[in-house]
Amino acid sequence: MIKSMTGFGKHTVEVKNNVITIEIRALNSKQLDLNLRSPINYKENELEARNLVSYILERGKIDVNINIEHKSAENAPVINTELAQHYYNELNSLSRKLGVDAPSNYLEIILKMPDVLATQQEEIDPEEWQLVLDGLTAACKSVDNFRTQEGKLIEEEFITRIKIISDLLLKVTPFENERAAKVKERIQSNLNSLTLESQPDQNRLEQEMIYYIEKLDISEEKSRLKKHCDYFIETLKDKDAQGKKLGFISQEIGREINTLGAKANDVNIQKIVVLMKDELEKIKEQLYNIL
Repeated sequence: MIKSMTGFGKHTVEVKNNVITIEIRALNSKQLDLNLRSPINYKENELEARNLVSYILERGKIDVNINIEHKSAENAPVINTELAQHYYNELNSLSRKLGVDAPSNYLEIILKMPDVLATQQEEIDPEEWQLVLDGLTAACKSVDNFRTQEGKLIEEEFITRIKIISDLLLKVTPFENERAAKVKERIQSNLNSLTLESQPDQNRLEQEMIYYIEKLDISEEKSRLKKHCDYFIETLKDKDAQGKKLGFISQEIGREINTLGAKANDVNIQKIVVLMKDELEKIKEQLYNIL
């Protein structure tokens, strides 16, 4: 079973007079890239929250936003009037020194200055923090469910494209059988076109032809490619996330397809190889987005 690295989860927790909303967005990334934004009251517990998210979601570019909405004024932010007055005086002084008009929206500017709106810091109630962790777990599971659903769609696409590659591989055989006769005929024709003092030794000629044709033999590459395709499908069914493993298998598939193309020496086989590469590239594009 595979999972997409893209997902979204949201959960709301009510604690006393506050509503805590937890939102998680996940995108693809080679490693875990976790960005956690939380109220200042929760900063000392941030490591525990990070460990929880990384344990459940494992990998990806993950943005976690924990926001508190106050239902009463008890814990709402308060205006630091002394600091606001200081900013007002500084702005006035700066306007006079620069010889520019004082702004008309003083209040709007001052309220955006650092620490003018201050949240009253309190020690976190253990029960409240546990509810936050439970909400965070629920949001992570929502992301995980989203990833699973997306993963099913990607899995279906993988199966379709691997089957196309396997079907194209079967189409190589008729051209492969014709190719040996064509190569032999071409060599003989080239020899006949030469003006030679004596006829070549036929036994030696047959040996050279066999050696040349064996160098172009692609039976091993075909066999390995078939096994890699079967292994890819088998790995899709594993219960654990297999994104990196599938990436390695796709590299092996690509290697065998490239060797087929290099040894093909036949325009029809080359066309089939191009179609295989096209399907493999589409698989690789999706591999970047799975866990």
